[in-house]
Amino acid sequence: MKKIYLIASFIFSLLTEVNAQAPASQLTSGKELNVLMRNEASGGLFVHSRGFGLNYRRARHVTGMRKRVFEMDLLTMHHPKEVKVSRTENSKGYYYGKLNSLVLFRPGIGFQNVLFRRGERKSVEIRYSTFIGGSICLAKPVYLDIVHNIPNSEQKPVTTEQYDPEKHNQSNINGRAPFFTGFNKSKLYPGGYAKFAISCEYADNSDDIKALELGTVIDVYPKAIPIMATKTNSPFFLTIYANFIFGKKWF
Repeated sequence: MKKIYLIASFIFSLLTEVNAQAPASQLTSGKELNVLMRNEASGGLFVHSRGFGLNYRRARHVTGMRKRVFEMDLLTMHHPKEVKVSRTENSKGYYYGKLNSLVLFRPGIGFQNVLFRRGERKSVEIRYSTFIGGSICLAKPVYLDIVHNIPNSEQKPVTTEQYDPEKHNQSNINGRAPFFTGFNKSKLYPGGYAKFAISCEYADNSDDIKALELGTVIDVYPKAIPIMATKTNSPFFLTIYANFIFGKKWF
C-alpha cells in the first residue's frame, strides 16, 4: 500500500511539473495568444493609387487595446495623367510632358486601436489607425536622350538633356536617361500628411505580426509641385493604399 502511495505521489508531482512548464513553453514559442506583448516592430510593402512604397513602424502598447505608433514611409508619387510612350522598340520608354519624378518621405506618429480582439489562434483582429506627420517631397528633374538632326548630314548625335517643353517634343526625344541623371538638381518641398487605415491581423503566433491594411492618405504642401508641363499640378495628393505588413512582438 505504501509503495502504491509513493508511485501515485510521484506521478502526480510529475504531471504538476509538466503542466506548470506548458504555459512557459507556449509563451517562448509564441503560441499563447492571450499574452500581451508591449513592443512591436514591423515593415510593410504597399501599393497606392499613384505608385508604391515601403513602410516601417515601431509601436508600444499604451493600454491593452491601444498602441502609440511611430512610422516612416518612403514612396513614389505619379501624376494621374502620365502616359508612357516610346520612340522605337529599342529605346527606353518615357512619360511625355513629365517635368519631375517624385519621391516622398513621411515620418509620422499615430495611434492604433483595437475594434475586435481575436480570441482564438485562427481568428483575426480588426484595428483602426490614425497618423499625422511631415511629408517631404523630393522632385528630381526628368532627363531625356535627345536626337539632333544635322542638315546635309547622316549623323544624328544624341545628347542627354533636362526636359524642356519649349525645345523637346516626340520627334526629337529618343528615350529617358538613367534615373539618377540630374539628381544633384533635385528640389525639396516640405509639407505634411494625415492617414486613416483599417487593418486585420492574422498571424498564428502571438509574437508574430502578419496584417493587411487598407487606408487613405492626404499629403499637403504650401504650393503645387511641378510634375507635368501641360497638365494641372496640385498642392496635395489624395491616395488610397493596400499595405502588406510583417513583423515581431516582444515584452
